[in-house]
Amino acid sequence: MNVTVRAILFWILAIFITLSAAIYQRTTGPTYPKRVVLKTDAGDIKLKLIRSSEGSENCQIEYHMTDTAIHAQLEYRRYPTNDEFVKTTMIRNGDLLTGSLPGQAPAGKIEYKVDFYKNGQLLNNPDEFHTVVRYKGYVPRSILTPHIIAMFLAMLLANLAGIMALAKRPRARLYMWLTFILLTIGGMIMGPLVQLYAFGDLWTGVPFGWDLTDNKTLIAYLAWIAALIMNRKEVNYRWIIIATIVTMLVYLIPHSMFGSELNYATGSVTQG
Repeated sequence: MNVTVRAILFWILAIFITLSAAIYQRTTGPTYPKRVVLKTDAGDIKLKLIRSSEGSENCQIEYHMTDTAIHAQLEYRRYPTNDEFVKTTMIRNGDLLTGSLPGQAPAGKIEYKVDFYKNGQLLNNPDEFHTVVRYKGYVPRSILTPHIIAMFLAMLLANLAGIMALAKRPRARLYMWLTFILLTIGGMIMGPLVQLYAFGDLWTGVPFGWDLTDNKTLIAYLAWIAALIMNRKEVNYRWIIIATIVTMLVYLIPHSMFGSELNYATGSVTQG
């Protein structure tokens, strides 16, 4: 196998691993919409329960429902509290059923559920159509976009560095450095800025808190610092592989798990 073909295969493998991990992380996170199925006499209707809202304005809930005999009731309360649930009837506008949840400060959460009825009969399991939406401040796209791109490329190059290290290719050292640079920009510079705009704090990981997103970024960053130290004189493939494995394990943790949460009793932002 010539060098060019081998390099192409390395890139293809790295891209496949990166995309698989990115899709897994996004679809398993607590802010990704919850997918549910409403069973009706006309067939199943796939719906999404939103779990993240940007800005402090009311959070709009909207479902496309062509059967005009179906109506819905929205129940909500602040989370986590023992408040009484507020019940409202969703408004029909043509094929749309619409409702709204009250706006909250950044890191505030609203627990809500939607019940669908037809001819006085409940169509869904209330427990299944029940979730929590978290509010966050508006993050400028000039900050969010570079953060996402840098973190994705860091993950891609980390995988490529690990694959080349396994194959004992000296270029693994180059991709190690590129991974570290991108992780510095995306995770340690842009990441805190995203956190600041979204929830009001630059850093909520160790030693200031237990935010899982910040802490897992820190763990990956330290792993690559260790790899850089161990590669300062000559190529040390073992430490590049270790850093890659640590990064992969970190990225397998769903995004925003144990993230910022507003404590309504104290008014402080904690992790939850």
